[in-house]
Amino acid sequence: MFRSLLAAALFLGGCTMIPTYRRPVAPVSAAWPQGQAYGADSADAASEGLDDWKRFYRDPVMQRLIALALENNRDLRIAQHQVAASSAQFDIENAALFPTLNGGALANVEKLYAGTYSLSGNRGGAFFLREYAVGFGVSAYEVDLWGRIRSASRAAFDRYMSDELNRESMRLSVIASVSAAMLDCVANNEALAVTRRILENRRRTYDLVRRTRTVGTGTELDVAEAETALHDAETNLEIYTRQRAQAVNQLELLVGAPLPAEVRTALDGKAGLADVVAFPAVPAGLPSDMIGRRPDILAAEGALRAANDDIGAARAEFFPKIQITAANGTASNNITRLFQSGMGAWNIAPQITLPLFDAGRLAAQLKQAKARKRQEIAQYEKTIQTAFREVADALAGRGTYVGQRQAQDALAASSGREYLLALTRFKAGYDPYLSTLIAQRTFYSAQLGAITTHLQQMTNMVTLYKALGGGWDAMPAPRPAPSIGERIL
Repeated sequence: MFRSLLAAALFLGGCTMIPTYRRPVAPVSAAWPQGQAYGADSADAASEGLDDWKRFYRDPVMQRLIALALENNRDLRIAQHQVAASSAQFDIENAALFPTLNGGALANVEKLYAGTYSLSGNRGGAFFLREYAVGFGVSAYEVDLWGRIRSASRAAFDRYMSDELNRESMRLSVIASVSAAMLDCVANNEALAVTRRILENRRRTYDLVRRTRTVGTGTELDVAEAETALHDAETNLEIYTRQRAQAVNQLELLVGAPLPAEVRTALDGKAGLADVVAFPAVPAGLPSDMIGRRPDILAAEGALRAANDDIGAARAEFFPKIQITAANGTASNNITRLFQSGMGAWNIAPQITLPLFDAGRLAAQLKQAKARKRQEIAQYEKTIQTAFREVADALAGRGTYVGQRQAQDALAASSGREYLLALTRFKAGYDPYLSTLIAQRTFYSAQLGAITTHLQQMTNMVTLYKALGGGWDAMPAPRPAPSIGERIL
């Protein structure tokens, strides 16, 4: 009986009322922006698809930090537990497609008096009613004739896939954040070194200006200006020291554990951004649909599919529900004869429930499901637009940061020569100290600007790699929905 019941349930539950899913048209341009900011649109033969983060983040220290973060980062653990919860929710919804088989045993003994059932009121002796039963059965199993349970199961699967893709998006974000934090730390190392050199120069200059005032060739104003410049450098030294410590703290937060001694030593050993292994070039001419591989876009589409599945479940609520309760076993009023031949007993109780009046509740549920689908469509489109903007901005950075860095380096070199000339003329007594101070400040600012531009260029490469979904290989095929009864983990 139960084998036939299961076969009938699987046969009748094969259809759903889920609307046909159609992926919304991407509300972005078919090509990336063109123009001077984006550079020449030509293929880079030296570039290759980089689906493995280690092939892009080539610096050994950076690889070590990223590996630690992937193992210990708490945001990733939260996302992983969310995926596990979504997997369990799918198993819960999917289990409703099958009858729940329960086994049980019953022993019921009642003591009654014959007078209780006598119309004449005569009191009789006591007697006992005994009932014993052993068996198994199905309680209130719903035959998924209209696909309500199957729609809910499919929606749970799509939400599970959405959470898994969100976890992958979080993984890419953690990798990018760790690399950016390391670059920031190294940039602060370099800024600290520059500031220490400037501070030492200003101390020597301050002593020189004081001596010139003593011999009568300098003025009190020169001394005050030199002292101001000295304290300014001391202030900047404290600022960059603090920023460097905070960058290390940020790294430890992202890594999820204190930095190992060898990693901290290697990090301290990087005097500047030039010591970081450069990132590989990103090929030009990438198609705009490349962003379709981004996990956050795929996750948004998964949420949209789940909302579409919910409409099927809401539609099925309007139709009759067929529930079956059945049992099979043995029963007797004598426990010694419970398992003897002829004591078999069974029952089956099908029930059909048809909604007649619910004050508009089912219609409101369907309306709500459709509204949520429209909401997810808008969210999906916004995610695509945001991704397109992020990639376009990063491409604009790729096309301009090279020239900006070259100009900034040239500015630092020329301002350095200007400072040396101004200092020489001041020592020779040709120019006042103010000219030297202005040249020194320009040189210091140009050096810090060069560090900042270099940091922005490298961070932009990290952003572009992340914005393209962690590489530029062909987009992986989406995972199909499981068949009835299949588990996903």
